[in-house]
Amino acid sequence: MDATTDKDPLVQEQIYNALCYLGESEPEEILNSCDEYLRQHDKLAYPHRVIVLKAMETVVKNNIALLDKSTAKDVIRDWQQAASNVLVAVGQRFINKVMEEVLTKFQPGILPHYFVMQTFANLSVSNGE
Repeated sequence: MDATTDKDPLVQEQIYNALCYLGESEPEEILNSCDEYLRQHDKLAYPHRVIVLKAMETVVKNNIALLDKSTAKDVIRDWQQAASNVLVAVGQRFINKVMEEVLTKFQPGILPHYFVMQTFANLSVSNGE
């Protein structure tokens, strides 16, 4: 997975495709490996983190019926945290665009999802002056 940091888009696409391919035969193993990789590389630049997150999303979507309930719950929580972190990182440069997207998740009369609130809070902290 370290090759996700390669600047060549073709290499990045090959890594994504390889993770998805491996996820077809061993979805839980790939999801756990991606999760562990993201935990060990918490300073990974967001474009490279997105590659791993997109692969995780594809593996989950393509294998949702095969996943163990506890694995799915853990992966979803970790995936949401990682996605929130990506939005906060992008927001350090493009705060207006990220805020527009996050604010669309606030609907009148509906309690926002935990990670929407956490992302909103982390955006304000990381961009506070």
